[in-house]
Amino acid sequence: MTQQISPGEVLRRLRDEGREKPLLLDVREPWEFDYCHIEGSMLLPMNDVPRRMDELRKDAEIVVICHHGIRSYRIARLLEHHGFSRVYNLQGGVDRWAREADSAMRKY
Repeated sequence: MTQQISPGEVLRRLRDEGREKPLLLDVREPWEFDYCHIEGSMLLPMNDVPRRMDELRKDAEIVVICHHGIRSYRIARLLEHHGFSRVYNLQGGVDRWAREADSAMRKY
């Protein structure tokens, strides 16, 4: 079952100097990413993931991100199916992130 992670927990992991930072994988469309995104995240649109997943480390901690958490959940499950073992879905997506972790982020 795909693991869920809250914005607060992601923020804690990003700020923890004693651990490797998770890969923030944003699977939204480029226009959405241009409008707002979590600093340091990598854009890989949902439809491109199947043919480009070999660009990702299977052993990396990956937090998959979309607008509300639905597309990212599907991609997290896909990655798990292909052997990625440390995958998390950001609960509520960038919408929740903007409300709980970064109030300056633009919302749509």
